[in-house]
Amino acid sequence: MSISGRLNHAYDEAKGNKWLRYFAVFCRVVLALGFIPSGIVKVMGERFASGLSVNHPLGHYLEALHRTEYYYTFIGISQLLIAVLLLIPRTALLGALMYFPIILNICILAYAVRFEGTRITTLMLLANIFLLCWDYNRIKHILPFKQTKEDDYLAREKPVSHKFPSLFFGGVFVMIAAVIIINHFMYDIRPGNSRIECTNGCAGNSDPKACLEFCGCIHDQGKQLHECLNEYDKAKE
Repeated sequence: MSISGRLNHAYDEAKGNKWLRYFAVFCRVVLALGFIPSGIVKVMGERFASGLSVNHPLGHYLEALHRTEYYYTFIGISQLLIAVLLLIPRTALLGALMYFPIILNICILAYAVRFEGTRITTLMLLANIFLLCWDYNRIKHILPFKQTKEDDYLAREKPVSHKFPSLFFGGVFVMIAAVIIINHFMYDIRPGNSRIECTNGCAGNSDPKACLEFCGCIHDQGKQLHECLNEYDKAKE
């Protein structure tokens, strides 16, 4: 059996399961809800994450983005449009395709500035990837796999299965737990979303004094993240 044939076989088994269909709808709704509030804020011209200090690494970015005028509004309109596309079954794939580059960019940005929202953006990215896999039968023709007659046979619609896919949902649970745990131990220090949040984390830091200096470097002096990290490393030494 070809690679495409094996993928089609696994896909058809999943596509015919009612629980996975419910999960796909759940992912569409959750991702749409993730874009609607932020889209409305941008369309109204308000600064996104207004509670985030301008001195925060992500705050620098959001403040600059807010000052781009109609580009900022364009992003908001795009997010609202994508949310609507996701909620409509016929246009859900288009919404998922448009969602992917945006959430990938947001996810990488969150990790780059050590934002506290890295966990949620990672889960949103994984949910988006699931939706793209869910519509594999519609995008497989642009993938670098040779299509055969066997693939067409396997792609035929099968009866709906009511069996609960415990292995799949067990994997989802493990993946969520892994994202949370890995993010918890990924960085020795984070700037937090505010000075208080940053300093509150210093109690459990290996060098509380160096941690407090790092928080002041970020939230009081407004220096770049890499500068403050360099000073933090030197203070620890």
